[in-house]
Amino acid sequence: TMARKRFDDSNCSVARALNEVGDWWSLLVVLHAMYGTRRFVDFQQELGIARNILCDRLSRLVDNQVLKKVEVGEHGSRCEYRLTEKGRDLFPIVVALRQWGDKWNPSPEQAPLDLRDRETGKPIRQIEVQNIDGQPLSVRDVFVKESVPKTKKAV
Repeated sequence: TMARKRFDDSNCSVARALNEVGDWWSLLVVLHAMYGTRRFVDFQQELGIARNILCDRLSRLVDNQVLKKVEVGEHGSRCEYRLTEKGRDLFPIVVALRQWGDKWNPSPEQAPLDLRDRETGKPIRQIEVQNIDGQPLSVRDVFVKESVPKTKKAV
């Protein structure tokens, strides 16, 4: 098997982000952490994931500071995994993936998950890219502004 190229030092922030949370199991672990799952055994049961794979993904997510390991119980007899601020910042990405999946690959047996605002009970909006004034933008409406490399110094 061919090893996947690592993008730790890539100039592309998408590649660097995917390196941290881009595999199937890592994102599902993050999703379940967002649902409130905290214990190893619960992640294992809910995801139907092999112990060694779960162990690896939890370690990587902790190393990348997406989750933090918290000692709980008598004298730290148990530990829980909780989202960090960095992990919670994945929320719009997970919601956008869910909305994209519901549109393009819906479950034949199940209605899409109905996410609601806890305060009002109203459905949430589709995630969209917006301009500075809040108007929706498509991929055709944006461009990448060339930036000055950080290594060059002004004279």
